[in-house]
Amino acid sequence: MNKPFNSFLFLLIAGIIIQLVLSTLGTTYYLTQLTMSAYYGLIVIGLAMLMGYAGQISIGHAAFFAIGGYTSAFLTTLNLIPYSSTLPCKIIVKLNLAVSSVDIYGTELLRLSPWAALPVALVVTTFTAACIGIPVLRLKGHYLAMATLGFGTVIYRILLGTEALGAADGLSDVPPLPLFAGLSVTGSSAMRIPNFYIAWLLMSLGLFILLNLLQSRTGRALRALHDNEEGAAACGVDAAKAKQGVFILSAVFAAVAGVMLTHFNAGIGPSEASVIKSVRYVALVTAGGMSGLFGTIVLSVILNFLSLRGVFGSYDDAVFGVILLLIMLFAPDGIPSKIRELFLSYKSKRTKE
Repeated sequence: MNKPFNSFLFLLIAGIIIQLVLSTLGTTYYLTQLTMSAYYGLIVIGLAMLMGYAGQISIGHAAFFAIGGYTSAFLTTLNLIPYSSTLPCKIIVKLNLAVSSVDIYGTELLRLSPWAALPVALVVTTFTAACIGIPVLRLKGHYLAMATLGFGTVIYRILLGTEALGAADGLSDVPPLPLFAGLSVTGSSAMRIPNFYIAWLLMSLGLFILLNLLQSRTGRALRALHDNEEGAAACGVDAAKAKQGVFILSAVFAAVAGVMLTHFNAGIGPSEASVIKSVRYVALVTAGGMSGLFGTIVLSVILNFLSLRGVFGSYDDAVFGVILLLIMLFAPDGIPSKIRELFLSYKSKRTKE
Protein backbone atom coordinates (compact mmCIF):
# COMPACT_ATOMS: atom_id res chain seq x y z
CA MET A 1 0.00 0.00 0.00
CA ASN A 2 1.22 3.52 -0.77
CA LYS A 3 1.68 6.36 1.68
CA PRO A 4 -1.52 8.30 0.78
CA PHE A 5 -3.70 5.23 1.32
CA ASN A 6 -1.88 4.33 4.56
CA SER A 7 -2.48 7.83 5.92
CA PHE A 8 -6.13 7.74 4.81
CA LEU A 9 -6.66 4.32 6.42
CA PHE A 10 -4.90 5.36 9.63
CA LEU A 11 -7.10 8.44 10.02
CA LEU A 12 -10.26 6.42 9.39
CA ILE A 13 -9.28 3.79 11.97
CA ALA A 14 -8.36 6.55 14.44
CA GLY A 15 -11.79 8.12 13.90
CA ILE A 16 -13.58 4.82 14.52
CA ILE A 17 -11.58 4.23 17.71
CA ILE A 18 -12.30 7.78 18.94
CA GLN A 19 -16.04 7.38 18.35
CA LEU A 20 -16.19 3.95 20.03
CA VAL A 21 -14.23 5.13 23.07
CA LEU A 22 -16.38 8.24 23.52
CA SER A 23 -19.58 6.23 23.09
CA THR A 24 -18.39 3.67 25.65
CA LEU A 25 -17.57 6.46 28.13
CA GLY A 26 -20.88 8.20 27.48
CA THR A 27 -19.16 11.39 26.30
CA THR A 28 -20.36 11.56 22.69
CA TYR A 29 -20.92 15.30 23.13
CA TYR A 30 -17.20 15.65 22.45
CA LEU A 31 -17.95 14.55 18.89
CA THR A 32 -19.51 17.94 18.15
CA GLN A 33 -16.18 19.74 18.66
CA LEU A 34 -14.28 16.96 16.91
CA THR A 35 -16.58 17.32 13.90
CA MET A 36 -15.88 21.05 13.74
CA SER A 37 -12.16 20.39 14.21
CA ALA A 38 -12.19 18.02 11.24
CA TYR A 39 -13.69 20.71 9.00
CA TYR A 40 -11.13 23.23 10.21
CA GLY A 41 -8.49 20.60 9.45
CA LEU A 42 -9.44 20.84 5.76
CA ILE A 43 -8.47 24.52 5.72
CA VAL A 44 -5.20 23.84 7.47
CA ILE A 45 -3.94 21.10 5.13
CA GLY A 46 -4.90 23.21 2.11
CA LEU A 47 -2.91 26.09 3.56
CA ALA A 48 -0.06 23.68 4.37
CA MET A 49 0.19 22.86 0.67
CA LEU A 50 0.42 26.56 -0.16
CA MET A 51 2.99 27.37 2.52
CA GLY A 52 4.98 24.15 2.63
CA TYR A 53 5.30 23.43 -1.09
CA ALA A 54 4.51 26.59 -3.04
CA GLY A 55 6.35 28.65 -0.41
CA GLN A 56 3.56 31.25 -0.21
CA ILE A 57 2.40 32.65 3.13
CA SER A 58 -1.27 33.62 3.31
CA ILE A 59 -2.64 35.56 6.28
CA GLY A 60 -6.06 35.91 4.69
CA HIS A 61 -7.18 32.33 4.23
CA ALA A 62 -10.07 32.70 6.65
CA ALA A 63 -11.63 34.94 3.99
CA PHE A 64 -12.00 31.99 1.59
CA PHE A 65 -13.65 29.94 4.34
CA ALA A 66 -16.10 32.80 4.90
CA ILE A 67 -16.76 33.33 1.18
CA GLY A 68 -17.76 29.68 0.79
CA GLY A 69 -19.84 29.62 3.95
CA TYR A 70 -21.56 32.96 3.40
CA THR A 71 -22.38 32.20 -0.25
CA SER A 72 -24.09 28.93 0.67
CA ALA A 73 -25.81 30.49 3.70
CA PHE A 74 -27.13 33.46 1.72
CA LEU A 75 -28.44 31.37 -1.19
CA THR A 76 -30.14 28.79 1.04
CA THR A 77 -31.81 31.35 3.34
CA LEU A 78 -32.97 33.81 0.65
CA ASN A 79 -36.74 33.57 0.08
CA LEU A 80 -37.31 33.34 -3.68
CA ILE A 81 -41.09 33.85 -3.50
CA PRO A 82 -40.85 37.60 -4.39
CA TYR A 83 -38.84 36.62 -7.48
CA SER A 84 -40.98 33.64 -8.51
CA SER A 85 -42.21 35.39 -11.68
CA THR A 86 -38.69 36.03 -12.99
CA LEU A 87 -37.09 33.74 -15.59
CA PRO A 88 -34.09 32.66 -13.43
CA CYS A 89 -36.41 31.64 -10.61
CA LYS A 90 -38.67 29.71 -13.00
CA ILE A 91 -35.63 27.85 -14.33
CA ILE A 92 -34.50 27.02 -10.78
CA VAL A 93 -37.94 25.63 -9.93
CA LYS A 94 -38.14 23.74 -13.24
CA LEU A 95 -34.81 22.05 -12.54
CA ASN A 96 -35.94 21.10 -9.01
CA LEU A 97 -33.16 23.19 -7.49
CA ALA A 98 -35.51 24.93 -5.05
CA VAL A 99 -37.04 23.68 -1.80
CA SER A 100 -40.48 24.76 -0.56
CA SER A 101 -41.25 25.09 3.14
CA VAL A 102 -43.20 27.09 5.71
CA ASP A 103 -41.58 28.96 8.61
CA ILE A 104 -42.85 29.03 12.21
CA TYR A 105 -45.06 32.02 11.39
CA GLY A 106 -46.79 30.22 8.54
CA THR A 107 -45.00 32.17 5.82
CA GLU A 108 -44.43 30.25 2.61
CA LEU A 109 -40.75 29.95 1.69
CA LEU A 110 -38.97 28.97 -1.51
CA ARG A 111 -35.23 28.55 -1.07
CA LEU A 112 -32.38 27.31 -3.19
CA SER A 113 -31.35 23.74 -2.47
CA PRO A 114 -28.06 23.40 -0.51
CA TRP A 115 -26.77 21.12 -3.28
CA ALA A 116 -27.38 23.89 -5.82
CA ALA A 117 -25.72 26.46 -3.54
CA LEU A 118 -22.60 24.32 -2.99
CA PRO A 119 -21.18 24.52 -6.55
CA VAL A 120 -22.02 28.24 -6.67
CA ALA A 121 -20.03 28.76 -3.46
CA LEU A 122 -17.05 26.87 -4.91
CA VAL A 123 -17.20 28.78 -8.20
CA VAL A 124 -17.35 32.14 -6.39
CA THR A 125 -14.39 31.15 -4.22
CA THR A 126 -12.38 29.86 -7.19
CA PHE A 127 -13.04 33.04 -9.17
CA THR A 128 -12.07 35.23 -6.19
CA ALA A 129 -8.89 33.23 -5.55
CA ALA A 130 -7.92 33.46 -9.22
CA CYS A 131 -8.49 37.22 -9.31
CA ILE A 132 -6.57 37.77 -6.08
CA GLY A 133 -3.83 35.28 -6.90
CA ILE A 134 -2.77 36.84 -10.22
CA PRO A 135 -1.46 40.12 -8.74
CA VAL A 136 -0.72 38.96 -5.18
CA LEU A 137 1.43 35.91 -6.02
CA ARG A 138 3.87 38.14 -7.88
CA LEU A 139 4.94 39.35 -4.45
CA LYS A 140 7.31 37.54 -2.12
CA GLY A 141 8.09 37.36 1.58
CA HIS A 142 6.46 39.87 3.90
CA TYR A 143 4.99 41.76 0.92
CA LEU A 144 2.88 38.71 0.05
CA ALA A 145 1.86 38.24 3.68
CA MET A 146 0.75 41.87 3.93
CA ALA A 147 -1.20 41.66 0.66
CA THR A 148 -3.15 38.57 1.80
CA LEU A 149 -3.67 40.22 5.17
CA GLY A 150 -5.19 43.20 3.38
CA PHE A 151 -7.48 40.95 1.35
CA GLY A 152 -8.68 39.17 4.48
CA THR A 153 -9.34 42.48 6.23
CA VAL A 154 -11.38 43.78 3.27
CA ILE A 155 -13.58 40.65 3.23
CA TYR A 156 -14.07 40.83 7.00
CA ARG A 157 -15.15 44.48 6.83
CA ILE A 158 -17.52 43.80 3.92
CA LEU A 159 -19.21 40.99 5.85
CA LEU A 160 -19.34 43.09 9.00
CA GLY A 161 -21.00 46.03 7.28
CA THR A 162 -23.39 44.38 4.79
CA GLU A 163 -26.97 44.23 6.07
CA ALA A 164 -28.00 41.64 3.46
CA LEU A 165 -25.40 39.30 4.99
CA GLY A 166 -26.56 39.91 8.54
CA ALA A 167 -23.83 42.45 9.35
CA ALA A 168 -22.37 41.75 12.81
CA ASP A 169 -24.96 39.04 13.54
CA GLY A 170 -24.15 37.00 10.44
CA LEU A 171 -26.62 34.59 8.84
CA SER A 172 -28.65 32.03 10.77
CA ASP A 173 -31.37 29.42 10.13
CA VAL A 174 -29.22 27.80 7.45
CA PRO A 175 -30.86 24.47 6.52
CA PRO A 176 -29.06 21.11 6.83
CA LEU A 177 -27.23 19.78 3.78
CA PRO A 178 -29.08 16.56 2.81
CA LEU A 179 -26.98 13.56 1.82
CA PHE A 180 -28.44 10.05 1.38
CA ALA A 181 -30.34 7.44 3.38
CA GLY A 182 -31.77 10.14 5.64
CA LEU A 183 -28.35 11.54 6.53
CA SER A 184 -27.60 15.25 6.45
CA VAL A 185 -24.94 17.69 7.57
CA THR A 186 -26.53 19.14 10.68
CA GLY A 187 -25.64 19.92 14.27
CA SER A 188 -28.61 17.97 15.62
CA SER A 189 -27.66 15.84 18.61
CA ALA A 190 -29.53 12.91 17.08
CA MET A 191 -27.15 13.04 14.11
CA ARG A 192 -24.00 13.59 16.17
CA ILE A 193 -22.25 10.29 15.39
CA PRO A 194 -23.08 10.21 11.64
CA ASN A 195 -21.91 13.80 11.27
CA PHE A 196 -18.65 13.01 13.00
CA TYR A 197 -17.99 10.28 10.44
CA ILE A 198 -19.01 12.55 7.56
CA ALA A 199 -16.56 15.25 8.65
CA TRP A 200 -13.80 12.77 9.48
CA LEU A 201 -14.19 11.01 6.13
CA LEU A 202 -14.10 14.34 4.27
CA MET A 203 -10.95 15.38 6.13
CA SER A 204 -9.32 12.01 5.42
CA LEU A 205 -10.23 12.24 1.73
CA GLY A 206 -8.75 15.74 1.59
CA LEU A 207 -5.47 14.44 2.98
CA PHE A 208 -5.55 11.48 0.57
CA ILE A 209 -6.05 13.79 -2.44
CA LEU A 210 -3.21 16.13 -1.45
CA LEU A 211 -0.77 13.30 -0.70
CA ASN A 212 -1.55 11.75 -4.08
CA LEU A 213 -1.05 15.13 -5.72
CA LEU A 214 2.40 15.37 -4.15
CA GLN A 215 3.37 12.03 -5.68
CA SER A 216 2.33 13.17 -9.15
CA ARG A 217 4.29 15.19 -11.70
CA THR A 218 2.69 18.35 -10.32
CA GLY A 219 3.80 17.39 -6.83
CA ARG A 220 7.37 16.89 -7.95
CA ALA A 221 7.28 20.32 -9.59
CA LEU A 222 6.02 21.81 -6.32
CA ARG A 223 8.80 20.13 -4.36
CA ALA A 224 11.37 21.52 -6.79
CA LEU A 225 9.73 24.93 -6.53
CA HIS A 226 9.95 24.83 -2.75
CA ASP A 227 13.61 23.80 -2.71
CA ASN A 228 14.85 26.23 -5.37
CA GLU A 229 12.45 28.37 -7.38
CA GLU A 230 15.11 29.59 -9.83
CA GLY A 231 16.42 26.07 -10.37
CA ALA A 232 12.90 24.71 -10.87
CA ALA A 233 12.16 27.43 -13.43
CA ALA A 234 15.37 26.57 -15.25
CA CYS A 235 14.16 22.96 -15.49
CA GLY A 236 10.93 24.03 -17.15
CA VAL A 237 8.60 24.43 -14.16
CA ASP A 238 6.11 27.26 -14.67
CA ALA A 239 6.44 28.79 -11.20
CA ALA A 240 3.64 31.33 -11.62
CA LYS A 241 1.17 28.71 -12.88
CA ALA A 242 2.10 26.26 -10.11
CA LYS A 243 1.71 28.87 -7.38
CA GLN A 244 -1.60 30.02 -8.81
CA GLY A 245 -2.90 26.45 -8.99
CA VAL A 246 -2.00 25.64 -5.38
CA PHE A 247 -3.41 28.98 -4.20
CA ILE A 248 -6.77 28.22 -5.84
CA LEU A 249 -6.74 24.61 -4.59
CA SER A 250 -6.11 25.72 -1.01
CA ALA A 251 -8.90 28.31 -1.33
CA VAL A 252 -11.32 25.62 -2.56
CA PHE A 253 -10.43 23.40 0.43
CA ALA A 254 -11.21 26.35 2.72
CA ALA A 255 -14.51 26.99 0.89
CA VAL A 256 -15.61 23.35 1.20
CA ALA A 257 -14.89 23.52 4.93
CA GLY A 258 -16.80 26.80 5.14
CA VAL A 259 -19.88 25.40 3.40
CA MET A 260 -19.96 22.19 5.45
CA LEU A 261 -19.38 23.90 8.79
CA THR A 262 -21.99 26.56 8.00
CA HIS A 263 -24.65 23.90 7.41
CA PHE A 264 -23.46 21.97 10.46
CA ASN A 265 -23.72 25.06 12.70
CA ALA A 266 -26.85 26.33 10.88
CA GLY A 267 -25.19 29.72 10.54
CA ILE A 268 -22.03 31.75 10.10
CA GLY A 269 -20.73 35.06 11.44
CA PRO A 270 -18.12 37.61 10.27
CA SER A 271 -15.65 36.45 12.92
CA GLU A 272 -14.91 33.45 10.67
CA ALA A 273 -13.17 35.89 8.29
CA SER A 274 -11.22 37.73 10.99
CA VAL A 275 -7.46 38.17 10.84
CA ILE A 276 -6.96 36.23 14.07
CA LYS A 277 -8.59 33.19 12.43
CA SER A 278 -6.10 33.39 9.56
CA VAL A 279 -3.22 33.74 12.02
CA ARG A 280 -4.52 30.68 13.84
CA TYR A 281 -4.43 28.62 10.64
CA VAL A 282 -0.86 29.78 9.94
CA ALA A 283 0.11 28.81 13.50
CA LEU A 284 -1.34 25.33 13.03
CA VAL A 285 0.50 24.86 9.74
CA THR A 286 3.83 25.92 11.25
CA ALA A 287 3.24 23.69 14.26
CA GLY A 288 2.81 20.72 11.93
CA GLY A 289 5.95 21.52 9.98
CA MET A 290 4.31 22.98 6.85
CA SER A 291 5.41 20.23 4.47
CA GLY A 292 4.28 17.44 6.82
CA LEU A 293 0.59 17.18 5.98
CA PHE A 294 -0.18 14.24 8.25
CA GLY A 295 1.44 15.80 11.32
CA THR A 296 -0.24 19.10 10.50
CA ILE A 297 -3.72 17.62 10.35
CA VAL A 298 -3.28 15.68 13.60
CA LEU A 299 -2.05 18.74 15.51
CA SER A 300 -4.78 20.84 13.93
CA VAL A 301 -7.53 18.52 15.17
CA ILE A 302 -6.06 18.33 18.67
CA LEU A 303 -5.49 22.07 19.13
CA ASN A 304 -8.80 23.08 17.56
CA PHE A 305 -10.62 20.57 19.74
CA LEU A 306 -9.02 22.00 22.89
CA SER A 307 -9.86 25.50 21.70
CA LEU A 308 -13.51 24.66 20.95
CA ARG A 309 -13.86 22.95 24.33
CA GLY A 310 -12.79 26.22 25.97
CA VAL A 311 -9.64 24.74 27.52
CA PHE A 312 -7.71 27.96 26.87
CA GLY A 313 -10.53 30.17 28.15
CA SER A 314 -10.29 33.88 27.39
CA TYR A 315 -6.64 33.40 26.38
CA ASP A 316 -7.62 31.31 23.36
CA ASP A 317 -6.28 33.70 20.69
CA ALA A 318 -3.19 34.46 22.77
CA VAL A 319 -2.37 30.75 23.03
CA PHE A 320 -2.24 30.35 19.26
CA GLY A 321 -0.07 33.48 19.00
CA VAL A 322 2.34 32.05 21.58
CA ILE A 323 2.37 28.69 19.74
CA LEU A 324 3.39 30.48 16.54
CA LEU A 325 6.13 32.42 18.36
CA LEU A 326 7.55 29.34 20.14
CA ILE A 327 7.52 27.27 16.95
CA MET A 328 9.47 29.95 15.09
CA LEU A 329 12.03 30.18 17.91
CA PHE A 330 12.54 26.56 18.93
CA ALA A 331 11.03 24.28 16.29
CA PRO A 332 11.03 26.04 12.90
CA ASP A 333 10.52 22.70 11.13
CA GLY A 334 7.44 21.90 13.21
CA ILE A 335 6.67 19.93 16.36
CA PRO A 336 6.72 16.44 14.73
CA SER A 337 10.16 17.16 13.27
CA LYS A 338 11.43 18.41 16.64
CA ILE A 339 10.12 15.31 18.42
CA ARG A 340 11.81 13.11 15.83
CA GLU A 341 15.07 15.03 16.27
CA LEU A 342 14.97 14.67 20.07
CA PHE A 343 14.18 10.96 19.79
CA LEU A 344 17.07 10.31 17.41
CA SER A 345 19.39 12.32 19.66
CA TYR A 346 18.31 10.32 22.70
CA LYS A 347 18.66 7.03 20.78
CA SER A 348 22.16 8.01 19.67
CA LYS A 349 23.23 8.77 23.24
CA ARG A 350 21.87 5.45 24.46
CA THR A 351 23.75 3.62 21.71
CA LYS A 352 27.04 5.28 22.69
CA GLU A 353 26.51 4.36 26.32
